[in-house]
Amino acid sequence: MSSPVTARERAKTSRERAKADRRSALLAAAATLFAERGFARVSLEDLGAAVGVSGPAVYRHFESKQAVLAALLVDVSRGLLTGGQAVIAAAPSHEAALRGLVAFHVDFALSNPDVIVVQDRDLGSLGPADAGDVRSLQRSYIEAWVGVLGGIHPSIATSELRIRARATFGLINSTPHSARSSSRAVVRALLESMALAALTSA
Repeated sequence: MSSPVTARERAKTSRERAKADRRSALLAAAATLFAERGFARVSLEDLGAAVGVSGPAVYRHFESKQAVLAALLVDVSRGLLTGGQAVIAAAPSHEAALRGLVAFHVDFALSNPDVIVVQDRDLGSLGPADAGDVRSLQRSYIEAWVGVLGGIHPSIATSELRIRARATFGLINSTPHSARSSSRAVVRALLESMALAALTSA
C-alpha cells in the first residue's frame, strides 16, 4: 500500500511545476523577442518583463542570455529528433513513416515560425559546445529521415537522399517568410503535397 502524499511533498511538486512553467514561458518569450529584434538586442530584463518577473529573477532559471538561447535551440532540436523517431517507430511501412514525418515537420514549422527564424539567424551566437549539441541532434534527425527514404528508394545513393531531406526542410521551414498571411490549412496541405512529391520522385 502506497504511503499518503504529505503536504510538504505536494508543495514541492507544486513549486517544481511552477518552475517548469516559468522556464517554458521564458523560452517562449525568448523565441518571440529574439525573432523580432535579434539575439544581440534582447536583454534578460526584456525577457523577464515579457513574463512578468524582474531581470534578476531570470537567473533562477538561466545563468545568462546565451544559456536561454542554448536551451531554446537544444530543446527544439531534441524535440524534433524524439518526435521524428516516435513517428517512425509507430509507422507500419516506410511510406507511412514518410507521410508521418512530413506531417510532423509541417506541424512544427507552422507552430514555431519564430524558432525557425532564431535558428537561422542566431545559431552562431551559441558557444562551441552548445552549437555542437544542436548540430549533432539535427544530424541525427536528418539521418532518421534518410533511413526512411532509403527504404523507399533503395537504389538511390545515401548522399542524394540526404540532399532531398535537407531540401525538404528548407521548403517546409520557409513558413516564417511565406505563410504568415495565408490560411494555415491551405499552407499545410500545400507544403505536405510539395514535400511528398519531391521526396517520393524516382
